[in-house]
Amino acid sequence: MRALITNDDGIESEGLAVLARVALAAGYEVTVVAPAHEYSGASASLLGVERDGTLVRRPQPCPGLPEGVPSFAVGASPGLIAFLAAHDAFGPRPDVVLSGVNRGPNTGNAVIHSGTVGAAFSAMTHGIHGLAVSCAAARPRHWGTAERVAAHGLAWLTGREASGGVLNVNVPDVPLAELRGVRQAPLASFGAVQATVDEVEGGDLTVTYAEIDPTTDVDSDAGLLAAGWATLTLLRAPCFDPDVTLPEHRGGWPGEG
Repeated sequence: MRALITNDDGIESEGLAVLARVALAAGYEVTVVAPAHEYSGASASLLGVERDGTLVRRPQPCPGLPEGVPSFAVGASPGLIAFLAAHDAFGPRPDVVLSGVNRGPNTGNAVIHSGTVGAAFSAMTHGIHGLAVSCAAARPRHWGTAERVAAHGLAWLTGREASGGVLNVNVPDVPLAELRGVRQAPLASFGAVQATVDEVEGGDLTVTYAEIDPTTDVDSDAGLLAAGWATLTLLRAPCFDPDVTLPEHRGGWPGEG
């Protein structure tokens, strides 16, 4: 069994080694392939730096990586990394893609913008298990808590069909003894931040971001995370709604002649 570890924070993040240890403990052969620089907000985009038609890749270990695990920095978004991994770009096709551990939460409907979640979605659309893990701190201190919860989620995820959805995991940055537990959670109706947009002279725009109080939706992933719970949310995409009737059209349009 093979596991690919990636993220959107870049190859310098300690969170990569956390997920590498999770995969190794679960019996996977592990390869780390992460962006050479930060790709936060990249979603599942297929952005990459090409040089004469070649994707730039170089060996580079991430901080704290267990000995013997191959690790590469790539000029590509996490979504593209997972996409290429499905086509044997970094060795044989992986059985699972673990993305993160992200610095900061990925909760609510804003997960659509997350490069961490985007990598997992990219894997899922190719029939590969996708696990996205985030820690609710800009500078996490308690990586061991995220490691334990990620292992808990991985064991559940790999017992399902790979096309059944992406498991999105959010963990508070607290010692394991202080973690209240792990809860299944729906997405909050908002993201971690909101934006205010104003037009200024000349037609340019100013954009101001502000954090949203997660306790306004106490039963959501954001609310439970703020209350000290780790959260598990199964995400499905892409999908279509077979129950809606859409306006089909056949033949010419009125007024054509």
